[in-house]
Amino acid sequence: MKITRAGTNPSGPGPEDYFTGTVRIDPMFAAEEPGRTSGAHVTFEPGARTAWHTHPAGQTLIVTFGRGRVQRLGGPVEEISQGDIVWFPAGEKHWHGAAPDTAMSHMAIQESIDGTPVTWMEKVSDEDYNG
Repeated sequence: MKITRAGTNPSGPGPEDYFTGTVRIDPMFAAEEPGRTSGAHVTFEPGARTAWHTHPAGQTLIVTFGRGRVQRLGGPVEEISQGDIVWFPAGEKHWHGAAPDTAMSHMAIQESIDGTPVTWMEKVSDEDYNG
């Protein structure tokens, strides 16, 4: 058994290469071998968002606060809010972030394959963000 006490993992900014706007990442857990699952609580200020990306084993988002936006490649921009759960299948190109006027936080849970939980791509344009 392993207990990770709240507040023991330091917060950090979302790297500018992978995020637009102000984003804070609070690591929650990372599985030890042979496990592959990791999770973080991510907070996006209004208008902030990820770059386009994929996950080799998919990703689950659990919205914990506010309103946000998500989009998969070729699909519409969709609004999400507290209590919503979003699943992106393995390899599906997507992005997620806050609404233009409201912050949003979510728990992000994903698995690594060959040590990689995510493949980052180009930043989301304002045109894509605004639908």
